[in-house]
Amino acid sequence: MVSVLILTKNEEQDLPACLASVAWCNDIHVYDSYSDDRTVEIAEAAGATVTKRKFDNWAAHQNWGLKNITFKYPWVLYIDADERVSDSLYQSLQLFDVNNINAAYEIRRRDFAWNGTWLKHAQVSPFYLRLFRPEKMRYERLVNPLSIPDGTVARLEGYLDHYPFSKGIKFWFARHLGYADMEAAMRLQQMNAGEKFSVKKALFSADFTQRRYHQKGLFYKLPGRPLIKWLYMVVVRRAFLDGSAGITYATMQSIYEYFIVLKTKEILPK
Repeated sequence: MVSVLILTKNEEQDLPACLASVAWCNDIHVYDSYSDDRTVEIAEAAGATVTKRKFDNWAAHQNWGLKNITFKYPWVLYIDADERVSDSLYQSLQLFDVNNINAAYEIRRRDFAWNGTWLKHAQVSPFYLRLFRPEKMRYERLVNPLSIPDGTVARLEGYLDHYPFSKGIKFWFARHLGYADMEAAMRLQQMNAGEKFSVKKALFSADFTQRRYHQKGLFYKLPGRPLIKWLYMVVVRRAFLDGSAGITYATMQSIYEYFIVLKTKEILPK
């Protein structure tokens, strides 16, 4: 058996289905950022333990949770309110050997578009470290945090289903404007620190997290990033195979990249 950790902030719409997908667990923790809707009420009605903390940034918030929440089991499955544990992942968790030597497990996530299309090709990062020993995991970066495990990593079969458009396209853009603020702040930090990124590690590192970190750092230095991202998603990852939803999603991601460009220019010293 594993414990479940769900991060929330005004998730009364998505939380019920999320909780239903982990109803098999008897140690569910809802880690809430002082919601002002029915999120806490829904969590408590489902028997979840609620912990509250004011959100500051993703890494600090997640690190605090792992250090201060008391989990019943040595392994934690971390999910967001707009995610669901699929039947295939549930079956893998039922067979999971809690006494293995690994620090964490990668789980494949399926992102679904507003029309129910699985963005199989458009999705840039399908694998995430979501099952781990809490004392062996930490996070870095203000937004889109990097998962840093202290130990070996393996992969667990099954899907974690993600519905990023459950609250509509307008909400998606509003949230990503907020992400762009934090990405721009991270970019300014890196520039001020003279941080270096490695092409070798970006292309060949066996550590997926390290590879993505250096890829993102190098990518931020490229001119025309929004167009490059669109071409990468549509041509290289073949987002067109996901139909119109794939093309639209690639376009939305390139717009998000442009948000980051504009926000970075806005905060740069004049």
